[in-house]
Amino acid sequence: MNINSAIKEGSEILKSKLISSSQLDSEILMAKTINKDRKYILLNSNNHLNKNDLNYFYRLIKKRSSGHPVAYITNKKFFWNSEFYVTHDTLIPRPDTELIVENILNLTKQKNKINILDIGIGSGCILLSILKERINFNGTGIDISQKCLNISKINAINHKVSSRLKLYKSDVDKFNLGKYDLIVSNPPYIKKSKIKYLEKDVAEFEPKLALDGGLDGLSEIRKVIKKSSELIKKNGKLVLEIGFDQKNKVINLLSKKGFYINSTLKDIAQNDRCIISTKI
Repeated sequence: MNINSAIKEGSEILKSKLISSSQLDSEILMAKTINKDRKYILLNSNNHLNKNDLNYFYRLIKKRSSGHPVAYITNKKFFWNSEFYVTHDTLIPRPDTELIVENILNLTKQKNKINILDIGIGSGCILLSILKERINFNGTGIDISQKCLNISKINAINHKVSSRLKLYKSDVDKFNLGKYDLIVSNPPYIKKSKIKYLEKDVAEFEPKLALDGGLDGLSEIRKVIKKSSELIKKNGKLVLEIGFDQKNKVINLLSKKGFYINSTLKDIAQNDRCIISTKI
């Protein structure tokens, strides 16, 4: 069987499982199977597959059919303008979160050297994307998961920014090191009771630790705002990702801790997704 026929068959299997990105997923899994990029696959679609590769490809398709996210099968996810290493221990980087990177890069256009803290660094996609584009900036990342920190370290080395990054295993409550010009966080903000209703590939495969925002979805956001108010320099910026229905409550929490709200940003689906504020 050639590459094109196998991709088509893989796509049909995924479509029958109601996976909307069936064609793309099948192409990505074929690229993993023969260890080439997607461009190669499309340009060499008539090449024949040996039996071992074909069997491996069908195993990957079966895994995806069960709801396994493609990013966890391939251990890769493209974010901003780089590829990041991801595992089941980290949240998969989302296109909506690129909004944070874009706006921090805009905010810091005129800045030469600043210190950034990323609370709940995960795979490192936010902070490392910024450090890659701002060669004089320094970053600190904290996370309660050592596995996340290990993955961030791998990504920092891959993207050649590890010399400007410090990583600490710490709960946000207990972290007291340094003062920062800018703090960024994409904290868990899903209500505990709602996690089971998320899409299957999120609810069953992504780490609960990175999703669970407590009973009201705001327990981690409260901690982040409280700690940020202590760690941020005067006139420093706090950039927070939030749930689509949390804007007013989060603005209220920020105001109580001495933050001035600069703007609220909407994601691709026009939901409120990010709040930029300044410590006054």
